[in-house]
Amino acid sequence: MPHSENPAFHMPTSERIGRYRKEICGRLMEWGAAPEYPIAFTSTLRSFSLGEVAEILGVSGSYLRQLSIDGLGPTPETGTAGRRSYTLPQINELRAHLASTRPKEASKFSPRRRDGEKLQIISVAAGSAGSASTTTSFYLAQGLALQGFRVLAIDLDARGSLSKMFGYLSTGYPVLNASMSAVLSYDDVRRVSMGSVILKTNFDGLHFVPGTFELGDFEEESSRRYRSKWGYPDASIRMVDALKEVEDLYDVVVIHCGDGSFLTAGAYEAATGVLMTVRPERPEISQMTLSLGHFEHLVSLIEQAERPVAYDFIKFLVTRHDPRDLSQQEAVARLRDSLGNTLLTATVWESGAILQAWLKHQSLYELSVGEVGRSAYEQAMETLNSTNAEVMDIVYKVWGRPPMYVSRALRTAGKASS
Repeated sequence: MPHSENPAFHMPTSERIGRYRKEICGRLMEWGAAPEYPIAFTSTLRSFSLGEVAEILGVSGSYLRQLSIDGLGPTPETGTAGRRSYTLPQINELRAHLASTRPKEASKFSPRRRDGEKLQIISVAAGSAGSASTTTSFYLAQGLALQGFRVLAIDLDARGSLSKMFGYLSTGYPVLNASMSAVLSYDDVRRVSMGSVILKTNFDGLHFVPGTFELGDFEEESSRRYRSKWGYPDASIRMVDALKEVEDLYDVVVIHCGDGSFLTAGAYEAATGVLMTVRPERPEISQMTLSLGHFEHLVSLIEQAERPVAYDFIKFLVTRHDPRDLSQQEAVARLRDSLGNTLLTATVWESGAILQAWLKHQSLYELSVGEVGRSAYEQAMETLNSTNAEVMDIVYKVWGRPPMYVSRALRTAGKASS
């Protein structure tokens, strides 16, 4: 006879498990052991060397050095042997200075969108398990911020996978109003404004909405509504409306899709473009067909509700790529045959440096070369920057501007290899 913790306590197993959770949460609250979310492991972003700043801005190091000597722009920090370095806020001050003194190149130094250029909302979805959609979202958001874009990153994963990379620990504590679930709430009394859940990061110009367990609760409620008299819930419309609240504050929104169908549908409806990641291996490519089927289904439901979906772009990105692996070479070639120019030219290589940074809950942009090794660092940065450059040029194309970032990334890579 199966063991029962309390034979007299007759209730469905699911309810009993839920009771355990509520009991433990209640005790934690009583003990004062439940901190407010998020638990932040705050860090200060390092300064960038003069060479790094020159690469970011697309100017020569000698030009920046002369600016400093002439007392123009922000005053850099001076280290040993007179080496100059700049913080990210100072880099953005330099952007403003260069844009004002070199007006013909203003868009090069200050890429923020102008009147008539719409907010770009990029939903990053995993085409297969382990295809680095979290890492892709993280590096894309930080890379955009480094180039001077105003960026909002949103984590729709109830496990907070992207949140951890930003230094916020997701918990199961009974906290409220910390994620998109509070903004999308079906309870008009409990619903909060979009601005109230946005947090700052250690990157100037990059803000963030964390993912918490509340997102799972929102999915459950959406599912109940779907099966009840209310019919299909309006989570998608709520997502669109929420982002409209803050659209004047940002140039690009990067949404990291989680496992939830209703939240993902909202991300797809709000998006102006979708980026799907995939590993270049046959089982993962096969799994991507299931993800595409799910994508197709969610978009068809939106279209059936007479809300046509017209993306500026749908792109695919190969991640965790080992270019020396012959089977992966063949897989990438087959993907290019199938997807054409919807597959990004750049691929993100499998990298020990990226893994080391991930284990530290940081990015390579935050670490110095010495923390992961120069060769591994430079190789990883080249593949990441190439990917980000391609996405940024896609954004420029949507805005009607000429491409700029890919050509700059190629020039930089040429210098590094020479």
